[in-house]
Amino acid sequence: MLGWRLVMSAILVPAIIGLFWLDQRLGTPAPILLAVCAFVAIRNAFELADLLAVRSIRPHFSLIAILSLLVVLAAWGHVWFPSDATNSSVNLLVSLGWIAAALTLSIVALLAFEAWRYQKPGNAMESLGGNLLSVFYAGGLIAVTAQMRWFPDPRLGYFAFASMIICVKSGDTFAYTFGRLWGKRKLAPILSPGKTRMGLVGAIVGSTVGGWTWLTFGPLLFQAKMTPGAVWNVVAYSVVIGLVGLVGDLCESLIKRDVEKKDSAILMPGFGGLLDLLDSPLFAGPFALAWWTFLPPVV
Repeated sequence: MLGWRLVMSAILVPAIIGLFWLDQRLGTPAPILLAVCAFVAIRNAFELADLLAVRSIRPHFSLIAILSLLVVLAAWGHVWFPSDATNSSVNLLVSLGWIAAALTLSIVALLAFEAWRYQKPGNAMESLGGNLLSVFYAGGLIAVTAQMRWFPDPRLGYFAFASMIICVKSGDTFAYTFGRLWGKRKLAPILSPGKTRMGLVGAIVGSTVGGWTWLTFGPLLFQAKMTPGAVWNVVAYSVVIGLVGLVGDLCESLIKRDVEKKDSAILMPGFGGLLDLLDSPLFAGPFALAWWTFLPPVV
């Protein structure tokens, strides 16, 4: 299983970087990224609807998928309806405003839906909470993460995007490797019995190595005129994003543990469902966006 995870990671990460490179050449509208985000949102909505179909929760996949897709489309609102602002931070706020509007509409729609199908006390609020969580998780997180394509600088978008993915996936791979080889003491035995303290060390080592390598040599692939910033900033960014990715993994474990399921779905051996594959990047994406906006690790 360890070998399979290493092989799949070695295939998936370059494939994603290749898609980024192609989409960068297609310009600001980022059509490939939009298609990928739309697919991820709908697939994640499906997996969440399946996961949460327990106890008194009544998830509604069609509505979750439509609203998650709406949130993703809203993330491109600033592309289709550009503002007059020239400041990158202002434009980012405008774009986040589109996403917030879509999420607000989703809350209203889900409330109305539960009112429409209400029959008796006991499950309306549980179902509303499950559906809201699904839209925010499936649509909201990837919509915010997608903003790295344009902000703080569209010329660095996919370079920054790739740095986040490499940090979390390098951390994830090293955490799994360290845990399998040397892990004995559990990190969170109730929430995620497979996580070990040596796995935490591996996550820090892997994200640091992956992040530093990418931020140092990655610009050569993009033919970009940029150099790594201060060493402390590069290392801090890599470590923090790797650790946040690990927290994202634990948070998805919370969902699965509470509904008493091992994987979100069976998508590929060694990884489970798409949620299991993307839990770390989805959680780390908003943090990486904030870091690149306020303290870019390259100059």
